[in-house]
Amino acid sequence: MTSKTGVGTGVGTATGTPGQPEWPPGQATRPWRDALGWSALALTGLALTALAVRAGAQLGTASAPFLGRYRFQIGLPSLLAPAVAAVVVVLTARGWLDRVQWSVMLVWSYVAALAWALALALGNGAAGLTRALSSPDEYSADLAAVGDTPVHFVRHFTEHASQLSVAARGHPPGPVLLLWALHRVGVREDLALGLLITALGTLVVPLVLAAVSGTCGELAARRYLPVLALAPYAVWTAVSLDGVVAMLGAAMIAAGVHASARERTGWNAAGWAGVAGLLAGVAALFSYAVPWLGLALILLYFARRRPFLNLASGVGALLPVLAASRLLGFSWATGLEVAHADWASRVVPHRSAVWWSGISLVALLLAVGPPLFASLRKVRNTPAWPFLVGAGTAVLFSVLAGLARGGVEHAWLPFFPWLTVAAVAPERQAGPPVAAPLLLTTLGVVVAVVVEAVLATPW
Repeated sequence: MTSKTGVGTGVGTATGTPGQPEWPPGQATRPWRDALGWSALALTGLALTALAVRAGAQLGTASAPFLGRYRFQIGLPSLLAPAVAAVVVVLTARGWLDRVQWSVMLVWSYVAALAWALALALGNGAAGLTRALSSPDEYSADLAAVGDTPVHFVRHFTEHASQLSVAARGHPPGPVLLLWALHRVGVREDLALGLLITALGTLVVPLVLAAVSGTCGELAARRYLPVLALAPYAVWTAVSLDGVVAMLGAAMIAAGVHASARERTGWNAAGWAGVAGLLAGVAALFSYAVPWLGLALILLYFARRRPFLNLASGVGALLPVLAASRLLGFSWATGLEVAHADWASRVVPHRSAVWWSGISLVALLLAVGPPLFASLRKVRNTPAWPFLVGAGTAVLFSVLAGLARGGVEHAWLPFFPWLTVAAVAPERQAGPPVAAPLLLTTLGVVVAVVVEAVLATPW
């Protein structure tokens, strides 16, 4: 198995061969300590959330730390998710991921992630894949406004924003146009749409693995697979257009990793950096928050001593945004202002910034799961640190600016996959590789199954 060059200097690449010791001497208990550390933080956060509810804080939800309502629903379909998780965990524990061809592993990562997301959604029956698409607060309610004139819809999008669904008001027109295009090509049934959107969103897993392989080596990527494929936030990935945004963001970073590889120079590198920028620009037409993920790309280029690639990516990112403005009449900046004004009038008066700043971090802990604790602890040990720092900065800015006031389990989907990237990092810089964090992953599976059983989300 070949290894890849790490980011920057002073940080080694996780390399190794199957059969070598999985944990350095004296470190075998480390996963248990990480699990206990995460559990302590999560339980403390839930206790503080319960205190906020009992104190009558303005939270605007019946299911803090998430949006939605609590109920208990369990049946035969609820067994699907644990069954999928068991297959992934057993295959990983037996070393199959270390032996199989890289291309096969990428396909398997996608199949496993898709099966996991669908299994969680189907815990609520077929409605788990259709309910969000029939909600009057979601994008489907705006398809009639597009009609046969999508250009007219985009041109007057900000002008008529108050007449659109709650989801459309907080986003650029990209999600509505995607649904409209799918209807036009014949994908009209809610179940078919739900399956297709979920299939698009789970492409994030092989894309992230490709980026991790390009920075940390294939072995680290292989051992990161169960963390990604069985992530608790898959509860919100199914039938989510924010999942599609996460996929675009992951494709952007994967293209940036490809562009900045040591063996890629000149126009070839600039071309791939331009592709990364184009993907960032397209993603920006779907979400006002996802451009923050571009910070990970900037840090990557500087860490790899390829800062001039930022120019190619910057130009590429501007092209879709300028095209939308010049050709279609949609100003991204104006759209952001309108979305913020709607948020300020609709959300701010009903949700306390003080309480939600902390509660949002509790939602993050639960949605990302126990691997987050190990990842934050070892961030200095991984060549993929630009990904975690870029995504983490976006999250912290949202919290500190008072913008995180519920719904982060959905809104932060583009950032979640990058926050656990250091979970498979060595215990010390340039140290020997560690095993896939199956204990932490399994604990995250339990979190996801419980959340799916007790939480009815508005999406």
